Amino acid sequence: MNDRGPEQRVRMPGKVPRTPFAVSPTPDDGVRLSDRRVWDEATRPTGPAPDPDRHYTPHEQASGRQLIDVHDHLRHELAQVRALMEQVIAGATDPATARSEINTMTMRQDAWRLGAYCASYCSIVAAHHTLEDQALFPYLRRADPRLAPVVDRLEREHHAIHGVLEEIDRALVAHMTTPGGRDDLRSAVDLLTDTLLSHLSYEERELIEPLARLGFT
Repeated sequence: MNDRGPEQRVRMPGKVPRTPFAVSPTPDDGVRLSDRRVWDEATRPTGPAPDPDRHYTPHEQASGRQLIDVHDHLRHELAQVRALMEQVIAGATDPATARSEINTMTMRQDAWRLGAYCASYCSIVAAHHTLEDQALFPYLRRADPRLAPVVDRLEREHHAIHGVLEEIDRALVAHMTTPGGRDDLRSAVDLLTDTLLSHLSYEERELIEPLARLGFT
């Protein structure tokens, strides 16, 4: 009989549980507010299909979840941009104030051009990593060259979204002096909504499993 008390019992290390991948990307609902398109979604490449026999640790599953968490922050910022637009159009907020607020958002930082996901992801889950560690896209290319076409496309879309954000800034400036400028402002924000939400869903679809599998944390 083992007469050790609870404080004397030695817990034997066990295996880390592994389960099928259970993180789901945010779906693209297909709703589009603008009749403009800055890219052809049908030409988006896809990465390798996940190994159906592979299982993942809770830590690995969390990597994919963290990407969605960062994207949810950007979706929240998008809602703020849309609210600011309506305030400007209604005369409740002046365009200069709106420009200032938008320029402080994550999506508007210069790092967006190099990959908003990398900048945001690293600041949240790896704030003390070196600059090399923060280079997510080069890491993915090295770790699994099959992802290169997807990563290249994501980078091009980041540049395109930056251009749409510039349109919003120009529309805010024009609204200060141009009668009827509200239509251009609303159109620019509608285009941002379409492009950003589409892009985030695509990025999640292609990256949440590779992040779990390749271990960028």
